Amino acid sequence: MPPTGTTITADDLPLDNSFAELPPAFYTRLMPTPMPAPYFVAASAKAAALVGLDPADLAHDDFVAVFTGNAVPPRAKPLSAVYSGHQFGHWAGQLGDGRAILLGQLATPEGPMELQLKGAGMTPYSRMGDGRAVLRSSIREFLCSEAMAALGVPTTRALMVTGSNQRIMRETVETAAVVTRMAPSFVRFGSFEHWHYRNKHEELRILADYVIRDFYPELAGAENPYLALLGEVTKRTARMIAHWQAVGFMHGVMNTDNMSILGVTLDYGPFGFMEAFDVDHICNHTDQGGRYSYANQVPVGHWNCYALANALLPLIGDTEAAQAALEVYVDAYGDKFDELLRAKLGLATAQADDRALFDHMFKLMQENHVDFTLFFRRLGGLRLDVADAEREAADAPLRDLFLDRPGFDAWAVLYRERLRQEGSVDANRSEAMNRVNPKYILRNYLAQVAIEKAQNGDFSEVARLLAVLERPFDEQPENESYAALPPDWAAHLEVSCSS
Repeated sequence: MPPTGTTITADDLPLDNSFAELPPAFYTRLMPTPMPAPYFVAASAKAAALVGLDPADLAHDDFVAVFTGNAVPPRAKPLSAVYSGHQFGHWAGQLGDGRAILLGQLATPEGPMELQLKGAGMTPYSRMGDGRAVLRSSIREFLCSEAMAALGVPTTRALMVTGSNQRIMRETVETAAVVTRMAPSFVRFGSFEHWHYRNKHEELRILADYVIRDFYPELAGAENPYLALLGEVTKRTARMIAHWQAVGFMHGVMNTDNMSILGVTLDYGPFGFMEAFDVDHICNHTDQGGRYSYANQVPVGHWNCYALANALLPLIGDTEAAQAALEVYVDAYGDKFDELLRAKLGLATAQADDRALFDHMFKLMQENHVDFTLFFRRLGGLRLDVADAEREAADAPLRDLFLDRPGFDAWAVLYRERLRQEGSVDANRSEAMNRVNPKYILRNYLAQVAIEKAQNGDFSEVARLLAVLERPFDEQPENESYAALPPDWAAHLEVSCSS
């Protein structure tokens, strides 16, 4: 990062590119394809701060040009990476960055952060695609990346979005856009599968050594560093998915080429946040079989780790040891999810019968299709110090989310009893719960409103929605409408793999 008080210009971006130091087989060096008359849509001040950029500068023409792909900084080494993967459980063969181009990495106090342009034009891996992203999907990825970071979920970040009036054909004609996303690395499970299925063990080793050296240096001294890598990635993946489940997030396309080797949420396409609770909810209209439903995210994450283990097996050299490394997934997920769930319920201790309390709660939520976010947020307002005669009225904001109010009342008796067992204090518990149960999430209808305004040239709602989502746990009385249940028209919104 530059010294405090200095300004980075677009031409002087101090880019490095450790991935470009790998052999040429791992990528293709190429230049982005310029877009006509690019314009600024939005930027994240918080993401900019991570890499030492002034968010006010990002709206200037020189930065718009760089982060659209119309100009390339002198120190950039743009490239697109090759990888393969399993898509919807089937081996898809070679894939790769079909519309993403890595500019390079900027130094931060936490380590290098790569900057990648998504939608910057065709690459050798575009297959039948045009290499472009559309404004709709770019805004969705931008907003969700930053919303997830604010929620404390491991994720890639989004620096900014630029657009152009260039026409792009999807289900309908749309306009082009580029989202600049950031992560320490964009290496995926599929990056390893690519070399395994080609029987290229030397390239497999080179990639694994690079990942360990740059991102898992603490594993380098392990007796079997590749086995240690598998175990650590498996744990990180399990914990990441526990975070997803705890906030009601659904990825939508958990293909192995969309799984980060760092255990961060990668590739926001047809995602969704749970509204009316349904454990079998499918957020991706393309996913006809429901492989990536909310309930299936946990086992699919484990399945994907098995695919990674299979790819690393030539380096690990011991099938039983790899199998043992994968077994950490169940406990890593369960421990993290229980930890997050206890925090969401305001429980300060762990007790043996907690799982029965949780299961009872989710069963009621399922039967009553209770809004996921509103339930946990309002749960923080439940009081212990209320007289029996006043309890029904006091519980009304939460109780009224349920059609089966007696069913809720029965569960609330058990919940209150559990709280009393640990001497819970209403004010302290409520404050703690409001720090982990968001009031504001990126509901599909909120994104749609911002998208439709942006498609008509008004980007103000993107910025306003971002500002709301950056403070998901705050009350924000001036933004109360952003916490409302979705309107009736939102029931018809669908997202698919083109999103």
